[in-house]
Amino acid sequence: MQKFILLFLFSLVWKTGFSQETELIRQYAAPNASQAVAVDNDHFYAIGNQAISKHQKTDGKMIAEWKESEGIIKHLNNGAVIDGLLYCANSNYPESPMASSIEVFDTKTMTHVDSHSLGILIGSATWIDRYDDAWWIGFAHYSNHASSEGKDNRWTTVVKFDDKWQRSEGWIFPKDLVEQFSPSSNSGAVWGKDGKLYCTGHDAQKLYVMQLPDRGYTLEHIETIKIPFEGQGIAWDTADEKVMYGISRKNRQVLVVKLP
Repeated sequence: MQKFILLFLFSLVWKTGFSQETELIRQYAAPNASQAVAVDNDHFYAIGNQAISKHQKTDGKMIAEWKESEGIIKHLNNGAVIDGLLYCANSNYPESPMASSIEVFDTKTMTHVDSHSLGILIGSATWIDRYDDAWWIGFAHYSNHASSEGKDNRWTTVVKFDDKWQRSEGWIFPKDLVEQFSPSSNSGAVWGKDGKLYCTGHDAQKLYVMQLPDRGYTLEHIETIKIPFEGQGIAWDTADEKVMYGISRKNRQVLVVKLP
């Protein structure tokens, strides 16, 4: 009987592509929620190409906003709040050759306070996170009009940097995930306290759970979880390690879900 149940569950996952599903617990209107969301203890930050709005967690009310006024920052992506600072990946998408930078904002004053240019490197920076005393950045490539340097989305990579922004290691995604990302790429990711890397694509309602391999250069795909938002930048709730924030870019909403 136990063998039959295991075979049934395996068949269900194989047919649907999902091992589990999240529960939607809150949603907020956020006009700037076109690229990502970042979270700290009391607020969330809706991130758009050239604007970031600060919202109260309690009711979603916007209390502050930053906007690019000189056209220098082109395409903000995923953000991570670390020690009161919001670190955002920024790129020149869809221009070629691809160039990227990390832009830093003070969450109290919502002012731009620092920048680190990555220049022309290995793709278009789509997300940044801090884990294991290092910086982790996802670099996208595309198989559509945004393809650059003669590369398609198979060149998408995750890179680990030290505190001096020197590259120490890098990994690629499994072929089946690259195909699911296609024609776009890996748009968001955050490290979990369980040591797993939770990734999203550009528009699929899927959360891919990854882990570092014990050998080789390819991330291991552990499972796929169904989510109610279409990929893009994601963030953990600092108060609950099972709660994740994401965005619906088509509805300009921030959605809050509880993982199984």
